[in-house]
Amino acid sequence: FSGPFTDVVTTNLKLRNPSDRKVCFKVKTTAPRRYCVRPNSGIIDPGSSVIVSVMLQPFDYDPNEKSKHKFMVQTTYAPPNITDMEAVWKEAKPDELMDSKLRCVFEMPNENDKLNDIDASKSAQVLNTSKQDGPMPKPHSVSLNDTETRKLVEECKRLQAEIMKLTDENRLLRDEGLRLRKVAHSDKSGSPTALALRDNGSNSLPSLLVVIAAIFIGFFLGKFIL
Repeated sequence: FSGPFTDVVTTNLKLRNPSDRKVCFKVKTTAPRRYCVRPNSGIIDPGSSVIVSVMLQPFDYDPNEKSKHKFMVQTTYAPPNITDMEAVWKEAKPDELMDSKLRCVFEMPNENDKLNDIDASKSAQVLNTSKQDGPMPKPHSVSLNDTETRKLVEECKRLQAEIMKLTDENRLLRDEGLRLRKVAHSDKSGSPTALALRDNGSNSLPSLLVVIAAIFIGFFLGKFIL
């Protein structure tokens, strides 16, 4: 078993049956509380093999303490029409049993192995970071922004021209209103009320057009600034 022993350490045993008969096996240990064996018993077909996992539980390792843990793999030929494994081992005669004994050895990795593990871990972290980061994202196309900006500028210029045109028309209408008022004062038969209504109608319409145009250009200028 190779340390560190701060976590479960697993070692595999490969059991092979070279005979032409089925063989029953059982794995025993002198420290059953320190190990977990899966499978700890079973049957191996002729010419087949079985992998047995031996899991050492975490413990405080003392390099000065010699391990006294041992394992024994016990085997016997399986009787025909076997149904009860426990009965097989109880009824087996000593001369029918075969066993192999194994002594446990605990080893701590040396400093070179630790350095190699650290380097490998760092390399894996760098590779994982590179994969997660991925390629640098491409910058957004600038041409689309320029095209949109150009359209907004042209629209603003068009609205400014409309405002100037409406302002000129408003000034002409105001001058016309003044002229008509002068005519009304000079014409004694004219109705002052009718002339006043006509003047108000003439002045209000261009002013309303100017307000609408100003709202539109304010909307487009706000979009352009944002």
